[in-house]
Amino acid sequence: MAIAPFSPKFMKVGILTAALQELTPRDVRDADPDRAIEDWLAFAKELDADEIQLSAALHPSEADVPPEALLDPVANTLDLRQPFTAARAKRVRAAIASTRVGISDLGYFDNMLHEDAAIRAKKRDFMLRVLDAAALLGVGAVCGFVGRNQTRTVDENLRDFETVMIPPLKDAKSRGLVYRVEQCPMPGWSAGDNFHNNIAYTPAAWIALHRIAEKHGVGDQFRIHYDPSHAILMGQDTRSIFQYLKDAGYGFLIAGFHVKGQVIDARGVSAWGYGGQTMERGPGAGDAWKKQTALAEHELPGTARHDPLAYLQNRTVDWLDHQLAARELLSLDPSTTPLIVEHEYPKARLQDRARLLPILKGSIAFVRHIDRAAASMFALQHDVLKAQGIPIQGIGREPFRS
Repeated sequence: MAIAPFSPKFMKVGILTAALQELTPRDVRDADPDRAIEDWLAFAKELDADEIQLSAALHPSEADVPPEALLDPVANTLDLRQPFTAARAKRVRAAIASTRVGISDLGYFDNMLHEDAAIRAKKRDFMLRVLDAAALLGVGAVCGFVGRNQTRTVDENLRDFETVMIPPLKDAKSRGLVYRVEQCPMPGWSAGDNFHNNIAYTPAAWIALHRIAEKHGVGDQFRIHYDPSHAILMGQDTRSIFQYLKDAGYGFLIAGFHVKGQVIDARGVSAWGYGGQTMERGPGAGDAWKKQTALAEHELPGTARHDPLAYLQNRTVDWLDHQLAARELLSLDPSTTPLIVEHEYPKARLQDRARLLPILKGSIAFVRHIDRAAASMFALQHDVLKAQGIPIQGIGREPFRS
C-alpha cells in the first residue's frame, strides 16, 4: 500500500493596487512616477500580502472616461505617460527585493474594442507600453479586458476581436507574456441597454475567443483571470463553470483569480432581473452602472455574512468550495497561481491609508486562511486518503444542481 505525504499547495495571495488609488499623493507621484510603486510594495508588506497586481491606466489627464462614471476603480499606480525604461525597472526590482513582495502581473482594464478608431488606437498604444513594462519587470502576464464595440452586434465583435486583439496577443507572444482576460460584463460602460459590454464574459465566449487566438498561433497567450463576483452577477456558480470548462477540454484556460464577492439583493433581482435596471436611470455620469447596482453590491472577502441558502441560489460566493473546485477541476499549479484580492466594496472604499490598512489586512488574512483550508482538504482527500484507498466522506457541492 502506498503512503502519500500530506503536502498541500498554497496559492500566493496578493492585492490589486487600485484598492487605494491615491496611496501616494498625486503631486508627489506625478513628479516621481515610480514612487507610487515603491510605496505600494511597502504597503503590501504591511498588509502581509505575497504580491501586488500592479494597476496601470491612462493618466487622469489622458483618460476618455470621467472618474465619476467608474464604479470599478482603476489606478495608474504604474504611470506610463513616459515609456517604462530599464532604469525604471531596476528601481522597481530593488523595491521588490527590499520588501520581498512580488508583482504577480500588470493590470490594464480597458475597452480594447472601442468603437471610436482614435480612442481605440490610443488604448492599443498604451497596451504596448504595458506589455513592454511587463517584459522589463519579468512578471510574465498582463491582465485586462477585451471590451466591446457598441455599434456592432456580439457576433460582429468576434470579427473585431480577430482584427483588433490578435496583434497585441502576437506582441505578448514576442515578449514571452500571457494576456489574462477578466470576465466582468462591464454593464456600466454603456448608457444604453447593453449589459454585456466585455464580450469575454462567460465560458462559452472564452472558448470562442480562444479558438480565434489559436487559429492565429497565439492560443497560449490567451488566458482567463477568473473573478467569481462576475459569475454571481450572471447567475452562475464557480464549480459549475469549472466543470463546464473541464468537460469541454478547456480546464487550462483559467490561469489567475481575482478574489472579490458579489452579494445579490433579492429585491433588486425581483425588480429588474439579472439584466439590471435598463430604464429610468438618469442622464448623469455613472448612471449606467445602475444596471449592476440595482441588483448587487461588491463584497470585499471576509466583510459579509451570508445566509447559507444564498450559496445554493448563486447569490454570493462560496469561498471554500471556490478554492476546492479550482484544485479539483482546473489544470493549474496552485503554487504559481495568483489569488488577487480586489477591493470594490463601496462602503469600505476608504481612500485613507490608516483606516484602510486593517480592513485590507483582515481581508487578505481571511483569503489566506480559506485557501490554506481548501489546500489542506484537497491534499488530505485527493492525495493522502486516495493513496491508501480510503474513500472521501459525504457528497459536497455538485455542479449544475443549484
